[in-house]
Amino acid sequence: MLVDNPILNSPFEEPTRYWDYEEGQPVIKDGRRPAGYYLKARTAGPQTAMLEEEFVPLDLVNKIRERMRDWRERGYPGVTPITRQLLNHWNRPDRERKLFFCQREAAETLIWLVEAPPAEKQGITIPKDNGLTRYACKMATGSGKTVVMGMVIAWQVLNKLANPQLRQFSDAVLLVCPNLTIRERLQVLLPWKPGNYYEKFDLVPRGLLERLQQGRFEITNWHLFQLQDDSRSRSVVQRGVESDTAFCRRVLKELGNKQNILVINDEAHHAYRPAPLSDEVKEQLSEEEIKEREEATVWVSGLDRINAVRRINFCADFSATPFYIKGSGYQEGTPFPWVVSDFGLVDAIESGIVKIPRVPVDDNTGMLIPKYFRLWETINQALPASERQTARRRAKPESVLREAEGALVTLASEWKKTFDEFQKCRSPVPPVMIVVCDNTDLSKLVHEHIARGKVLRELENGQNGEVTFRIDTKLLAEAEAAREGETRAEAAERLRKVVDTIGKLEWEGEGDPPGKHIRCVVSVGMLNEGWDAQNVTQILGLRAFTSQLLCEQVVGRGLRRLNYDDFSEPEYVDVYGVPFEVIPVRKKPVNRTEIAKVSTLVRALPQRKHLEITFPRVEGFVVDVRTRIRLSLDGLPYLQIDPGSEPTEVTVKPAVGYRIGRPDRLGPGPEVIHDRNPFHREKRLQATVYEIAAELTRRLKEKREEWNARHILFPQVLNIVWQYLEERVVVKQDAPPEEVTLLKYKERIVERLTAAIEPDTESGEPPILPVIERFRPIGSTAEVLFRTVRPCVGTSKSHISHVVLDAPKWEHSAAYQLERMPEVIAYARNDHLDFTIPYEWHGFRHEYRPDYLIRWRRNDGTEVKVILEIKGFETEQDRQKEIAAQRWIRAVNHHGEFGCWRFVVCKDPAGLERVLRDACR
Repeated sequence: MLVDNPILNSPFEEPTRYWDYEEGQPVIKDGRRPAGYYLKARTAGPQTAMLEEEFVPLDLVNKIRERMRDWRERGYPGVTPITRQLLNHWNRPDRERKLFFCQREAAETLIWLVEAPPAEKQGITIPKDNGLTRYACKMATGSGKTVVMGMVIAWQVLNKLANPQLRQFSDAVLLVCPNLTIRERLQVLLPWKPGNYYEKFDLVPRGLLERLQQGRFEITNWHLFQLQDDSRSRSVVQRGVESDTAFCRRVLKELGNKQNILVINDEAHHAYRPAPLSDEVKEQLSEEEIKEREEATVWVSGLDRINAVRRINFCADFSATPFYIKGSGYQEGTPFPWVVSDFGLVDAIESGIVKIPRVPVDDNTGMLIPKYFRLWETINQALPASERQTARRRAKPESVLREAEGALVTLASEWKKTFDEFQKCRSPVPPVMIVVCDNTDLSKLVHEHIARGKVLRELENGQNGEVTFRIDTKLLAEAEAAREGETRAEAAERLRKVVDTIGKLEWEGEGDPPGKHIRCVVSVGMLNEGWDAQNVTQILGLRAFTSQLLCEQVVGRGLRRLNYDDFSEPEYVDVYGVPFEVIPVRKKPVNRTEIAKVSTLVRALPQRKHLEITFPRVEGFVVDVRTRIRLSLDGLPYLQIDPGSEPTEVTVKPAVGYRIGRPDRLGPGPEVIHDRNPFHREKRLQATVYEIAAELTRRLKEKREEWNARHILFPQVLNIVWQYLEERVVVKQDAPPEEVTLLKYKERIVERLTAAIEPDTESGEPPILPVIERFRPIGSTAEVLFRTVRPCVGTSKSHISHVVLDAPKWEHSAAYQLERMPEVIAYARNDHLDFTIPYEWHGFRHEYRPDYLIRWRRNDGTEVKVILEIKGFETEQDRQKEIAAQRWIRAVNHHGEFGCWRFVVCKDPAGLERVLRDACR
């Protein structure tokens, strides 16, 4: 029987059950999930791609777990009296505030490594990091690792103060973190601070807090580890690059001259020693990866200097993802070799400690992978080649927003339902939706779209105040990199304070926290590590996720629970566009055999000059509408509102257990249906029609002096829009007609009608005319000259020597038939011919390149030129090209100086002869 609740274990006891998948079926297994990680090795051959799945156990962690369990059951033999007092205090069954098992286990692991008798640790070897002793505790975001840091500090400092001669303990603590946000959050680890965690979580027995305050503490971010160099200053005295001793004096001011330091690295996946890379590999790294390597180098080099001068007792590393990343020089996705404790995200989910990510598992598009699961990949594939993201350029922000709007408004509609629930419960803070963007240009556009009320009025800035907020990572970096004594930019400081107080009811300033009422955060990259808002309920990823580590870090921003009273009640965060599988990815090298191919020279043959085809180069159109317009719907393609293109319903389900491959409906937890109903209720069809009509009227009368004619044209345009919607818009699978409100559909209607509306010549309006290029008015087959390795066939009825076959079966069939038709005087494949037809698609100008140009002799001996397109499956963009081609034909034929033209679409090459004869009568 399937269990609806994915939570299997108590957060206060060692896990005894876990979810697993056998042949795709979810099963509950007894015992504790073995520590380990998944590698998905990708290999590719010339024809096929093969996926190999591999579970790699963390043998060291599993071995320590077994020894630890036995040691725990025997009462922790070998520990000092202070340690035993702390362990008894943490494990006391009558504690008012119980500690999670994962917190106790992480602290106990470090204690065991330091205090357990040598016989207990026989066979346990933890590799050093260039002489540094490091112990990494892997703890899921939201599982309380800051509390564990407090437990470790109390254990070390109280033991050292009680027994100063014991060198395995330290009373000088250096906490290192990656940013200012975490640095301020870690202030709770200073035992004299109000609200410190030792009191809040009852980490030390009564009477020991004052003793703990005698330790020395310093909290810093790694930026302080940058070596100072005054050799380029204008000072009279120049000391050059600071020595290791001077470095320690500057960095460790709060620790005085203390030796044998305990170092705690928070978010320690940034603190690794990059492996050397070849110049060739370095050139392939992104700016982000290069920056990460540099930061890691600064961090770990600073630790080396401290160890050389003051000696580091050991480093306690804490991270949810202590894995090597791409660009580190190590195999991507492999864990640091000094990981000694593991309580990952799946374990935290099964224990009810964190929210459960709920991801799309199905939708009504019919696609194998739900569209909103790998959203960025889907968006990029949908974009024209000129707008698509590549290694050298970013995708056009307007195009990304257009393709992502369906996911955005669906998730926002789900946020609205959550918002209404929060309102009913009189929650002092609203739910928060996060949109994680690829770059600042995209985040700015998305922020404007949401903040101007284009999605939901509850997310509109204005009467609501600033509820949709954009975070600029450049300003945050400026704030965090500022050294002591330097003034941070006020804008960056304000930004940071707003972000840091999202969802908070209290802060150190006066009045409400500046981020208390924020409902939507639009960010670049991912929000700062250490950002611990508990009211995140929706996350949308609009960026590439190159590894599962990135996925887990982004999802981690929404994992903190709202309610810590009843852990058996699951809480969820809805996640679109973050293809979260909990599995790091390992890529294997791809072996490809390059086959030398013979090139063919394709050129215009001088001896076939009589078969030359010329054409006008049209760069635009003159449309001089004064008072009357017309539109014939007969030749206008239908617009399909199809859930197969943009889902109108999405089924989401909790992501529980380790699952490899596509998401599906199998597994624990209830299914939930997401739709866009709240969005549709706000965006009425009539208002959308008026918006479309207004934009079309503006395009027809853009000149200011002609604005007076708009009131005459607008009613005509409005009627045309309604007529088009009623007669040419096809709604499939019961999709609501309000779907036309989405940008992608509105843009198609505007572009389609812009190309189809004409002056009413019967009422005296001047006809549409072409704008011919000034310096290259005429194109010709005589200009063709290129080499290709693509398959080719020779010609006899063409000015050009060969027809290049991109789709060999169809194009060869067409060329064969054109060669044998008696009416064909000459033909040419439009390859390197530079014959294009301008058209608009998704708000941008594009160029349509039809397949063939033909000179055709009619029965009366006159000649007509034919533009031929051979088409199988038609897309909406193909239909827009057809409208543009028909407009080109009308304009050129009205001009009268370039002959008579026809446009023909053939959907079956076998019937090409019949189609051409019907069109050219």
